[in-house]
Amino acid sequence: MDAVPDRDAPTPSTTVTPAAAPAAPTGAAPGPEDLPRSATGPDGSAVIRVLSYNIRSLRDDEDAVARVVRACAPDLVLVQEAPIFFRWRKHAARLAAKSDLVVLSGGGTAAGPLLLCSLRATVERTEDVLLPRTPGLHRRGFATAVVRFGGARLGVLSTHLSLQAAERRTQAGMLLDRLAGLGAPHAVAAGDINEEPGGGAFRLLADSLQDCAAVRPWGGSPTWPATAPRKRIDAVFATPGIEVLGCGVPALPRADLTAATDHLPVLAALRLPAG
Repeated sequence: MDAVPDRDAPTPSTTVTPAAAPAAPTGAAPGPEDLPRSATGPDGSAVIRVLSYNIRSLRDDEDAVARVVRACAPDLVLVQEAPIFFRWRKHAARLAAKSDLVVLSGGGTAAGPLLLCSLRATVERTEDVLLPRTPGLHRRGFATAVVRFGGARLGVLSTHLSLQAAERRTQAGMLLDRLAGLGAPHAVAAGDINEEPGGGAFRLLADSLQDCAAVRPWGGSPTWPATAPRKRIDAVFATPGIEVLGCGVPALPRADLTAATDHLPVLAALRLPAG
């Protein structure tokens, strides 16, 4: 959510594809270690971890952001509100290095959405997209890519939708069109939707895509504000055909979560079919 105007050691593959998320000990909130680990199956299918995170332009504690990301051991990080002004590429590269990842796409050229990935991803192409601007409102955009994990080919899109309801719904439709236009057999989209599941934009996305936290709930649910979360306005979506193994807010040190940014991260484990 826009509280103020927007500003500016990879996980190795294995040959074992894990089953669904193991249960956390009774009474314990599930942490990242309770989700299936990244893996590549002998048939070329892949289990990947996808993290969606609004980092509020790194105006808070950058090191805390990096600790949260590292703890989640993601293959892909779909960032919102990355720095977009002075030396924004340097900020993105530094965050990626601190998180043991590399910059894939986005940042200033996408008006805030940013993609990071582990070295496990093979990159086919990337594209940053600026959306039409409504006078008086923030410029929005998409950071997109097509990547491969094992024998699985995947489209990826990070977004941060408008604060204005009508524009937000229009942007959700553009997101679906852009995702289909990536030409990949499977795709994931994630970001700060700026509304809860009952909203028009959220419903439009969930009607065509899997709302991963609703399909296989895991961990916490509300994502904003980080200090006293009460609204689920951040989400990970996946096209039909991707198996959701678990999705939600991971249990991590509260000091890091509240120091890093005003949103909580959303972590999903997904199984991608080969081919």
